[in-house]
Order: sequence, then C-alpha cells, then structure tokens
Amino acid sequence: MPALNQISVTQLNRLIGTPDCPEIVDISIDPDFAEDPFLIPGSFRHPHTDIPGLIRRLNGRTCIVTCQRGIKLSQGLVAWLRQDGIAAEYLQGGMYAWRDAPDALRVPAQAIPAPIDGATLWVTRHRPKIDRIACPWLIRRFVDRQARFLFVSPAEVMGVADRYGATPFDMVGVPFSHRGANCTFDTMLDAFALHCPALDRMADVIRGADTDRHDLHPAAAGLLALSVGLSRQYRDDNTQLQAGMALYDALFRWARDGHDWPHTTGTDHG
Repeated sequence: MPALNQISVTQLNRLIGTPDCPEIVDISIDPDFAEDPFLIPGSFRHPHTDIPGLIRRLNGRTCIVTCQRGIKLSQGLVAWLRQDGIAAEYLQGGMYAWRDAPDALRVPAQAIPAPIDGATLWVTRHRPKIDRIACPWLIRRFVDRQARFLFVSPAEVMGVADRYGATPFDMVGVPFSHRGANCTFDTMLDAFALHCPALDRMADVIRGADTDRHDLHPAAAGLLALSVGLSRQYRDDNTQLQAGMALYDALFRWARDGHDWPHTTGTDHG
C-alpha cells in the first residue's frame, strides 16, 4: 500500500512545468549527486542537515523531497517537515527512479548559472514581446522557480550583467541568444536539455512568432498578436511578465494536452 506522503514519478511528471507544481527539494548528498549531476526541472538542492534553513526557504509552500533512492534521507526529512505542519511528500524511488523514467526530463546542473542571493539573475532588453517573455517562463517553470529578471535599455544590458553578475539573454553575442534560424527559446531548450514533445511543439510556435515565420505553425500568428497586445497593455515590464506567465502556462497545457483538439468533427467546439 503506497504511503500517504509519497508521490510517484508519473504523478510528479504531470506537475512539472505547471504553476501548481510544489517546490522540489533535492537533498542527495554531495557524493551521490557528483555521480549523476542532474536535477529534476525546477528543483533546488539543499543539505538535509539544514532543516531550519529549508523551512525558512519554503516559507509555508508545499514541497516534494527527493534523494538518491527515496529511502531514509527523504522519508526522514518529509516526516520532520510534516510534524512541523509543512505539507511534504517524498519521491518514490528517488533520483534513480526519475533517471530511469523514459519521459522524465533532467536538467544538467552545470548548465544553470550560479545564483545571486539565492536565485539566478537574468538581464535582457526592456519592452519584451515574445522570446523575452517565453524564456523567463521556461526558466521559472523548468530551471529556477525563484529566478529574477532585469529589463533595461539595450545599450546597458552588458554593463548591468557585469555590475550585478546577471546572465544576459536574447542579445547578440551572448550564449543564450538566437542561433541561426532558431530563437533564444530554442537555445535554452538545448542548454537545459528540455526537449520533449510539448516544449518542442511550443518552440515551433514561439520561433514562428518571434522570427516572423508564420508558416512554421498555424498558431504563430496568434501568439504574435497576443504578445503585441500584451506589450501594449502594460507599461511595466515586470507586470507584463507576470501576465505573460499565464499566457505561456496556457500554451504549455495546449502543447502537452490539447494540441490535437478537436478530436472529432461535427461537434460543438465552443
């Protein structure tokens, strides 16, 4: 009989990339992590010995805890958190089970920029439209849920990156940018090993909208229209980003679960 505080790989995989996904805490000890330095998308590492620090970091949010095998480390920490009133579950089978699941994404830890004050820090040009909303969405949903984004004038992006240790993106000459016919969203899928049917489908739409190649996907023109409208609706870039998160959440659920709708003809599509 499954434990009440246990979640399966399949169940967690359905939560990854959605706004409802709990915090995912990897407490694998350093030698185990060094043998296989990959992360579940959106997770963060934390030492199992620092329970007060973890409680502060969770700040009341629900969490899923994983270690190498899902045995003593994660089960013990989950029991501790639950007795302190924090909703917590452990991943059945741990990182070994996640690694062996055929459709589970794994982010290489070395690809993630070093955190600045506890979270990755990114900088790009102000007045975002498509790539500069899509990429922050991807990062917050699949790389670093607490990531921060700075929007500055184009001439100051590299200076801000240098002064504040931020990672520049969607700029000519930086690693996270357009490559050939591909846009920055594509580059990030490559860098963070996030290729899967849903995100690849989204990439076709985003690339088509961002590079004015509406022939790449029928939805590209619609995304362009919504993105331009969103940019006209908000003067503040961070407020626009928050609104854009919902747009890309919906696009992800379409790409994952509804891209073949309607399934039949002659029915009410309303």
